[in-house]
Amino acid sequence: MEDKKTRYPSHKAAWLTLYTFFHAHRNNIFGWIAGIVFGFLMSKAGATTFDFHAKMFLMENFQLVIVIGTAVVTAMIGVTILKVFKINAVTTGEPVDFVKKPYQTGLITGAFLFGIGWAMTASCPGTIPAMIGEGKVGAIFTFLGLILGTMAFGILKTYMAQNKAS
Repeated sequence: MEDKKTRYPSHKAAWLTLYTFFHAHRNNIFGWIAGIVFGFLMSKAGATTFDFHAKMFLMENFQLVIVIGTAVVTAMIGVTILKVFKINAVTTGEPVDFVKKPYQTGLITGAFLFGIGWAMTASCPGTIPAMIGEGKVGAIFTFLGLILGTMAFGILKTYMAQNKAS
């Protein structure tokens, strides 16, 4: 027989369930919210429009360059503020740390390939989910190319590491 004293009222049980779910999945929830806001802002700025990308690479319209430059400056200010005030992460409570990555061989080649892919598809990896959200079918193929390229990089890097160790 069930003890009536240990049961919560249904509204309190529902609240506890929601609270537990949110606490357990807070990183994913914050990520989804940030991603949706980011995609919305990119869409409003024109960063998901093929014409803006093409005109940027043809040096005809610098709207997208201004958007990217504004994002870089905003990020630099934000990182500086996080470092100066030693801000803790919202989800983990740990101090935010920005570790400088060492230079890797192939970085210039990778950046060159990234630029070629961006120019050919008129979309950088950050804009692809927003383009798919807008219903642009071409972005699906770009996304598949991104996935295949990432997989090829992983396979090639593993292959090279195994042959170097031998």
